[in-house]
Amino acid sequence: MPVIELEGLRKEYRRLRGGRTVAVDGLDLAVPEGGVFGFLGPNGAGKTTTIRCLLGLVAASGGRARLLGAEVPRGLPGVIRRVGSIVETPALFPRFSGRRNLQLLGRLQGVGPKAVQVVLERVSLAERADDLVKNYSLGMRQRLGIAAALLKDPSVLILDEPANGLDPAGIVEVRELLRGLGAEGRTVFVSSHILSEVQQMADRVAILARGRCVRAGAVADVLASGRAEGMLVRIDDPEAGRRALADAGIDATLDRDLLRVPLGAPDAARITRALAERGLYLTELRPEEADLETVFLELTRDEGLAG
Repeated sequence: MPVIELEGLRKEYRRLRGGRTVAVDGLDLAVPEGGVFGFLGPNGAGKTTTIRCLLGLVAASGGRARLLGAEVPRGLPGVIRRVGSIVETPALFPRFSGRRNLQLLGRLQGVGPKAVQVVLERVSLAERADDLVKNYSLGMRQRLGIAAALLKDPSVLILDEPANGLDPAGIVEVRELLRGLGAEGRTVFVSSHILSEVQQMADRVAILARGRCVRAGAVADVLASGRAEGMLVRIDDPEAGRRALADAGIDATLDRDLLRVPLGAPDAARITRALAERGLYLTELRPEEADLETVFLELTRDEGLAG
């Protein structure tokens, strides 16, 4: 049985001046147990609304949602203790320490100080636990929010944009933390519009556009569905290589220390020969693989959803 299962989920909002806005439009989704599942899409795609429906924070307009086998919202009380979540920005008291914040939440959840210390260590905040939250970096605050979601030792974590607004160092911190939690056997359901980041973190993904799922599956399978852009060439003198290829009638663009060539793998010999004739020898030649952002743009364009 999937840990999270959505069937035809729909959520509409009434507009103040009449009419309706469809935030989630007949969404079908099944999330298996264990690992990191990326729930991807641009801002406004329906990710946060879906999570709110799944957690019983808003009522769905139609369809069904099940969490750990329980119908939402009717069955949520029976499973919610096994679920940790962050929806949008974690609610923290800035003038309390990180430890004090968790202790207060722990009391509400029947969790003692030992559990607080465990989660502080798990998110690498033990050394800063007694500092005031107002002095934390944004990455530290996000990790403290994840610590709060872990207090109940949940089997499922549902995190809405946990890397939103972080600097590169903070993004790496959160990425490594979530990968570790998924490796423990927990199911980590992460919504994000940062497609390149989730590509490095997730085992499986679903790509959302305008409230509908346009592709779902293992990351490798989703990437394989994208069209490769061409070949990547690494050479000691990229500019000389670009000129040699141009003289042979092969367009190439310089991207830092790589040359991008809009030819497929069957033309690899032609590229190699053009360079060798000028006494230039490549150190790397490989197909350029599509990334999640490329796949997303292809899918939304193909389905008329872009723009």
